Amino acid sequence: MYTFVGTSFPQAALCSYSQARWAGNTLYLSGQIALNPKNGSIAHGDAAAQTKQVLNNIMAVLSAASLTPAAIVQVTIYLVDIQDFAAVNEVYATFFSEPFPARSCVAVRALPKGCRIEIDAVAYKS
Repeated sequence: MYTFVGTSFPQAALCSYSQARWAGNTLYLSGQIALNPKNGSIAHGDAAAQTKQVLNNIMAVLSAASLTPAAIVQVTIYLVDIQDFAAVNEVYATFFSEPFPARSCVAVRALPKGCRIEIDAVAYKS
């Protein structure tokens, strides 16, 4: 477990940044990729499989901060292939319910470790 601002997180960041950072009641979550925190490998498979791992990582960070998915108010999704949008959206819908977070999705040229998807988020503790 890794600690910052008194909260433990299940995996270390890949380089010099915090996985999440509080600013008042707002928690800013750094981008998560499809990294398996147990063995450091990247989830193999299609965009759906990687999305599931990414969202599981986000949920672990939220849980460590004593928050639930309902606390997420905004997400940004980064896709290497915009054609993966439908598959990502299908998995995404299983993690969130109404009112859904505000969301942006952008296509990018490449992501760390050859991942197909990265997601960052902002959560609010009321």
